[in-house]
Amino acid sequence: MSLAPRAVLVHRRTEYEELLARHGTHGQAAFFLTSRGRSIDEVLRRHERTQHALREVAAAVPLTWRSSRVERADLDRFLFAPEDVVVVVGQDGLVANTAKYLHGQPVVGIDTDPGRNPGVLVRHRCTDAAALLRAATTAGSRAEELTMVEAVADDTQRLLALNEIYLGPPGHQTARYRLGSDGGQGPGEAQASSGVLVGTGTGATGWLRSLWLERGSRAELPAPCEPRLLWFVREAWPSPTSGTTNVAGELGRGQGLRLTVESDRIVVFGDGMEGDALELTWGQSVRLGIAGTSLHLVT
Repeated sequence: MSLAPRAVLVHRRTEYEELLARHGTHGQAAFFLTSRGRSIDEVLRRHERTQHALREVAAAVPLTWRSSRVERADLDRFLFAPEDVVVVVGQDGLVANTAKYLHGQPVVGIDTDPGRNPGVLVRHRCTDAAALLRAATTAGSRAEELTMVEAVADDTQRLLALNEIYLGPPGHQTARYRLGSDGGQGPGEAQASSGVLVGTGTGATGWLRSLWLERGSRAELPAPCEPRLLWFVREAWPSPTSGTTNVAGELGRGQGLRLTVESDRIVVFGDGMEGDALELTWGQSVRLGIAGTSLHLVT
């Protein structure tokens, strides 16, 4: 007998909860902000809107379903099941943070603060939750398959991301490596830079777009569902041993970018989740390309 669907509500601590964790009480948090010319009232209102949304979504889960909750900080320790319907209650970035831990489960994005969030990925209101949950388990329901990017190291470590993957030094040092196409002839170009960014169409509204604008790139930014990636090297440094000729490009399905480490340590993380990163050392290599899985976003 197949299991009933499980609704997994994903959320993150609010600014108000962060203040309470730091200062202990509402009064102490209010005093801290007041002493700096700020008010706790707006922070509290945003917290209350988030809590209201979580209650509304929890109440919309069908009685025959199971349900669970997971906070952003615990995503790397949470086991998602194939029958899960993932409901992200929060900001657009929280959908991206969640995507790397999924394997085709439908995702519903609920905006807790309409007008404050862009609503690129959290497109719905909490009052729509009941209908969206039904749609998520109905064959033929409307959904978008958002392209994801993956990094696969030579020791089989694998990292997924919805927006972008960054490879570079863990601090403010210079990363040294060789960069070339996967399967290409030769070892690739030796480079020294502050890192490499490989992004998707979903990420084209964020960090990837910033680099694209800064470079004045003529490449067309990919659409979220398009099987195409753009990549840029950040602040490549020309020297007698490092070049700057191979600093931007695009990848289609089946194409890859290979980076071989030539410094003590390079970190690889996706969508800003620095706490859940790959660490590569001298001589290791990593391949970047379009992931075999995509994000199933219910629309």
